[in-house]
Amino acid sequence: MRISYNWLKQFIKLDWKSEETAALLTDLGLEVEGVEKFESLKGGLEGVVVGHVLTCVQHPNADRLRITTVDLGDGTPVQIVCGAPNVAMEQKVPVATIGTTLYDKEGNAFQIKKGKIRGEDSHGMICAEDELGMGQGHDGIMVLKEDLKPGTPASKVFNIEVDEVFEIGLTPNRADAMSHWGVARDLRAGLSQKNVNTELLTPSVSNFRVDKRTLKMDVKVVDSKLAPRYCGVTISGITVKPSPAWLQNKLKAIGLTPKNNIVDVTNYVLHDLGQPLHAFDAAKIKGNKVIVKTVEAGTKFVTLDDVERTLHEEDLMICDESGPMCIAGVFGGKTSGVTESTSSIFLESAYFNPVSIRKTAKRHGLSTDASFRFERGIDPTITEYALKRAALLIQETAGGEITSDIENICPKKIEDHSVLLNFSNVTRTIGQELSKETIKKILVSLDIKISTMSDAGLGLVIPAYRVDVTREIDVIEEILRVYGYNNITFTPKLNASISNSARNEDYKLQNIIAAQMVSLGFNEMMANSLTTPDYAKLSENLREEFNVIILNPLSNDLSAMRQSLLFSALEAVSFNINRRRSDLKLFEFGKTYHKLPSGNDENKHFTLTVTGSRLAESWSYAQKPTDFFMFKGYVNLVFSRLGVTKIQSQPVVNDVFAEGIGLSMGNEILVEFGTIKKSILKQFDIKQDVFYADFNWDAIIKLVSGKIKYAEISKFPEVRRDLALLVDQGVSFENIFTIARATEKTVLKDISLFDVYEGSNLPEGKKSYAVSFMLQDSSKTLTDEQIDKIMTKIRVNLEKETGAQLR
Repeated sequence: MRISYNWLKQFIKLDWKSEETAALLTDLGLEVEGVEKFESLKGGLEGVVVGHVLTCVQHPNADRLRITTVDLGDGTPVQIVCGAPNVAMEQKVPVATIGTTLYDKEGNAFQIKKGKIRGEDSHGMICAEDELGMGQGHDGIMVLKEDLKPGTPASKVFNIEVDEVFEIGLTPNRADAMSHWGVARDLRAGLSQKNVNTELLTPSVSNFRVDKRTLKMDVKVVDSKLAPRYCGVTISGITVKPSPAWLQNKLKAIGLTPKNNIVDVTNYVLHDLGQPLHAFDAAKIKGNKVIVKTVEAGTKFVTLDDVERTLHEEDLMICDESGPMCIAGVFGGKTSGVTESTSSIFLESAYFNPVSIRKTAKRHGLSTDASFRFERGIDPTITEYALKRAALLIQETAGGEITSDIENICPKKIEDHSVLLNFSNVTRTIGQELSKETIKKILVSLDIKISTMSDAGLGLVIPAYRVDVTREIDVIEEILRVYGYNNITFTPKLNASISNSARNEDYKLQNIIAAQMVSLGFNEMMANSLTTPDYAKLSENLREEFNVIILNPLSNDLSAMRQSLLFSALEAVSFNINRRRSDLKLFEFGKTYHKLPSGNDENKHFTLTVTGSRLAESWSYAQKPTDFFMFKGYVNLVFSRLGVTKIQSQPVVNDVFAEGIGLSMGNEILVEFGTIKKSILKQFDIKQDVFYADFNWDAIIKLVSGKIKYAEISKFPEVRRDLALLVDQGVSFENIFTIARATEKTVLKDISLFDVYEGSNLPEGKKSYAVSFMLQDSSKTLTDEQIDKIMTKIRVNLEKETGAQLR
């Protein structure tokens, strides 16, 4: 937010330097991020003075040049060669003296230097309009008023405004400070705390009066909840033209481009008092009726930017008999605005429901100065005052007469709210006791009225414009920021609390695993929990109805909470591959969110994502791509680091994997990992294999944090047998797992897939699985005969049911 220092001084008389004022505003919570110098004319005409032409003779060496002698007010006339046809004796002219910097039409600087023109000395330049940046005229030099004194700075003659502009980083809660008046209120409170007592000057509207009652608008507010207060008045006989210089300079200083006197006044009052206004061309209002209401969903409406928008049934509109004219508090309509031919206007000033305005602005992707203020909550008590202020300024700049009484519709008065303040709570919160008189003085300087008083505390009435002060703690915050955070004393004593934390706290486990993954060459990623709801369509395990939808999303791509971390990882992979970084090892700790029939559900996950080559490119070894077996090693290292053993393999139940397995303990699945399906990778334009592991972090924390259970190590050895199987592409590890389990339930302890191969040297439509089988009898040592018998049965059943062949 930009605040003009000159403008600010219209509300509060202050002779401080801008640096001092900026420091005080920052201490008050209105952080000044920078101070810029503003000049209504670039360079401020510094070095340009009024000159008196004493003599003017023909140049001996040039027909179009003249040699002049000019008095610059310092007692020593100077010679200046001038080429203007209208230069003459006794003229008062603007002269750029030696060393003066001027600017051309493109804003490029050039300096006036002493020189010779056709053999004659020239000590300066007599200027035309365009040379000073004051217009386009170059037919001749500017001739000034005869009564001007030589040597008078041109900046005083042409009223060049020099200003300093504060760039304030306004926090969203400070809706009361979104204007020069609001900032002046805060500044007054801060000055009062420094014993600088100054009055807050408010513009007078005592001259407002109705001239005629010849143009009345019938105003009807259909929904007073969306428009609690609505005011309007008509002004006739106006002339739409450029604004006067003072008004244009005020707007330019804060970064606004002047349009015309009517629009400029509404913008001026917006930044002056914080009250948005809108002017309608009265001749375009059908039936002389203004109706504030919502319209049917799907209604088409063209806004000022020439964009046709489809209205929502909750959008509040300003309408006439024929339909909408303006999106209330957000954006005007193309057909009802003020043009050069406008001669009468209906001027609107209103207080609209902040939530309604915010929803409408977000729904249509609009953010205007008006909506910015309405959606944060403006002062509902100045609606009529701001209307009168704007009406008087329009009469001053555009002429015209007030041709109707003010329509002031306010069915229910917007009341101030009450808060009880306990002195002991102030001391406890701030950490330092403030005197009761200091507290009262601060509250009064903030326009907070004291209704009751006792030894224990105060009964307060908070003005309606302080929408952020509704609780006792809010009042204490106000007292503290005005008193000054820098004025709070600190004792040299340092107190620290040491709390016990469990060995297996979540953050500790995350740090352990994160350190391990970084040592293995992984990079941690942090993705947005907001994503597109369309990702739920990519997996049957995800349901669209389980999406947690955001009520006011920034865009459709960020309108739902993610149900899976996979798609965030694939977005990161795709982003990096498109920037020629195809060898990636990523890990992420994050949450998923689900809107289940039983209620909202939130789960913690830890994921690994690997793609590309195993190692960075080097001349000393051949490049090898990451494979399933290597990725499985990374997964096992996580469990090994956490001390989790005796986990069992089982078929993966997640359909995002082309090949994958799950690791579990008991009935709890701890991780599912494998190769992502090509069809899913295609959605992200990824053409290389991606390996992905999704750890159930909640289950892992519970497992690691639980009581340690142990069993005696079996006296009898376990035996491992591996089968290299050639199977059809349609056969999954789940098929093999199920058949093997059904074949042998007693001594077959674990089944694990440790390699998958698809490529050359295999028949078409085939792939190779390397599967390990762990066998152990808790009561005796298995013999080779028993082992071979079991493995033969498994192999035969696999051949029979899946067509598997030994390689």
